[in-house]
Amino acid sequence: MMSTWIWRRLPGNVWIKSLIVAIAFAALVAVLFEWVFPWLEPYLPLQDQTVEGG
Repeated sequence: MMSTWIWRRLPGNVWIKSLIVAIAFAALVAVLFEWVFPWLEPYLPLQDQTVEGG
């Protein structure tokens, strides 16, 4: 429902709308990897190992 509302309000034809959506998605991924994930990483137990070596 929300994606339909956004799609109808984007300017241009299907190709232009698709390009806008692709650029917006790439920008979202870039923001997540550049700022959100590094800020969140200290709070996640990603370095905790459950398998003992040796």
